[in-house]
Amino acid sequence: MRTSRFFLSTSKEAPTEAELVSHKLMLRAGLIKRLGSGLYTWMPLGLRILRKVEAIVREEMNRAGAIELLMPAVQPAELWQESGRWAVFGPQMLKIKDRHQRDFCFGPTHEEVITDLARKELRSYKQLPVNFYQVQTKFRDEIRPRFGVMRAREFLMKDAYSFHLDEASLDETYQTMYQAYSRIFTRLGLKFRAVAADTGAIGGSGSHEFHVLADSGEDAIAFCPDSDYAANVEMAEGLAPTAPRPAATEAMRDVDTPKQTTCEDVAALLGIPLQRTVKLIAVMAADKLNVLLIRGDHSLNEVKTGKIDGLADFRFATDEEIRAAFACPPGFLGPVGIDRAKIRVIADRTVAAMADFVCGANKPKFHTAGVNWGRDLPEPDLVADIRNVIVGDPSPDGRGSLDLCRGIEVGHIFKLGTKYSEALGATVLDEQGKARTVIMGCYGIGVSRIVGAAIEQGNDERGIRFPQSIAPFELAIVPLGYGRNEEVRATAHALYNELTAAGIDVVLDDRDERPGVMFADMELIGVAHRLVVSERGLKEGQLEYQARTDAQASKIAQADAAQFLKERIEACRS
Repeated sequence: MRTSRFFLSTSKEAPTEAELVSHKLMLRAGLIKRLGSGLYTWMPLGLRILRKVEAIVREEMNRAGAIELLMPAVQPAELWQESGRWAVFGPQMLKIKDRHQRDFCFGPTHEEVITDLARKELRSYKQLPVNFYQVQTKFRDEIRPRFGVMRAREFLMKDAYSFHLDEASLDETYQTMYQAYSRIFTRLGLKFRAVAADTGAIGGSGSHEFHVLADSGEDAIAFCPDSDYAANVEMAEGLAPTAPRPAATEAMRDVDTPKQTTCEDVAALLGIPLQRTVKLIAVMAADKLNVLLIRGDHSLNEVKTGKIDGLADFRFATDEEIRAAFACPPGFLGPVGIDRAKIRVIADRTVAAMADFVCGANKPKFHTAGVNWGRDLPEPDLVADIRNVIVGDPSPDGRGSLDLCRGIEVGHIFKLGTKYSEALGATVLDEQGKARTVIMGCYGIGVSRIVGAAIEQGNDERGIRFPQSIAPFELAIVPLGYGRNEEVRATAHALYNELTAAGIDVVLDDRDERPGVMFADMELIGVAHRLVVSERGLKEGQLEYQARTDAQASKIAQADAAQFLKERIEACRS
């Protein structure tokens, strides 16, 4: 490719609304152009990158035995009504009507469509297992589409769906997909982690997320540096303390806290560690008040809480509901003396093991110190893991302590079970001729999101640092004085032709621009390797080479340049 025959659209500044580094750099590099809120045109340069990601995904899916198809983006409401999701999926689903006033949606996902296909096409156990996949545009009507392709309304996704006669077969394909995803992200050149995850709105019995590690990631990941344990913080288990609850050593007493409404402020006033305080969170579920107790330095895990019996659809209590139940404003609430016949008390495992703790006194401007279970208040109605883990917590696998990092979710695999096949009546005949509901798996990759995630992970003050596997070009040849010096021009053309013939993805910057402009553009767009041909260098029999990840350029012999680049680029491919 020659720049004179391509379309580069770089700029020095990004629009002010761009927040994330990836969004700013994709706009500056001319990879995407905004059409509307959460809608982007993939420009020729960006599309090259997107297609490279797609190619790797396809190759590994095919290698894993999956079969590609393509399903409609627009889906009839009847399928979603059968599955029960038409009314509950939420406002993210873009609902539309055709000219006959029939309801449709622009597909946010394709479980219903593929299950409908399966119930029509799969008849016998002999056709199983089978794994279908597609690479297709999805639409989710984000309330605040932000961060460019990281949270766009329209995006490109690879989604796969497998069908099985039994759980053992699902487990086998699930592991195959886990390994395929690991190969995909390894080949993409990304630092990633696979983490145990919540199944969320998709449903199912188990799942793993694949996260590109980046400080800007929306998700917190708990992992053990001394083992393979990793989980989304939503799922990471906070183990119960191994030591028995200490005996009470203090008398319970009220302490004056006139302006202190947070555990941090109360601990500072009393001169005690934050870990000795307990905060009460009031929630409503099925019109019943529940109180959740967590240690002052911990935060509530809403996903875990929502899995507790009776709290599936909990919400936080309003100020009015709190005042009615406690006769006290928020900020001074505690579990001592509340009506346990009307209010269920759920304590986190750490709180259940505490003694002599400090909590709200249920009266304005006061907290209670020296509180102990059994003596000052009844034992909790339920002890459960309802908090987010923190750095230093013991790893659930018993092999060290947890650390935390940030990640960008780019892939998710699920064991769906029979959630959709049962709802839509997808069955096959087993060996005995008996109808059996098929068991399903689901495997998604955010293809367009990967591009943004790769930039979040790889960038510097000069621009994008793409892994070679998905860089828009593997090599840029930058001839200085291209329009003025015949030897420079001829050398650049000869190298371009030889390296292109060797299967290297080369861009020849044949613009008659200043060196600084050409260097800046090639660095901004993330070309993996750069070779500079100059009049001075040719006189010395040398060319200048620099990988995008190198701090400085180095000299290489002109006679050895082609072989050097072939070996270097091939080594980066493997």
